[in-house]
Amino acid sequence: MMEAIAVRVDTKGRLTLPKAVREAAGVKPGDTYYLHPEGSVLHYSRAENPFDLLAEHALKEYREGKTRTIEEIAAEWGVDLEGG
Repeated sequence: MMEAIAVRVDTKGRLTLPKAVREAAGVKPGDTYYLHPEGSVLHYSRAENPFDLLAEHALKEYREGKTRTIEEIAAEWGVDLEGG
């Protein structure tokens, strides 16, 4: 675990994260974070696009051969795709 590092807030309210902190936390330009203040402690967490997470999951399942066709799902659920 990295030791505490002091940073100063500038006149516009910005903090500059030192390079060592950015690298340790995987912070990249353009990333979005949620801030969770608790008194004088400021927690943060990376905001992730839920569609990106869903796509990653779908690709993983596809590569593992865990996907099914719409016809297989319809047959399992008793759905007539022919409409007849």
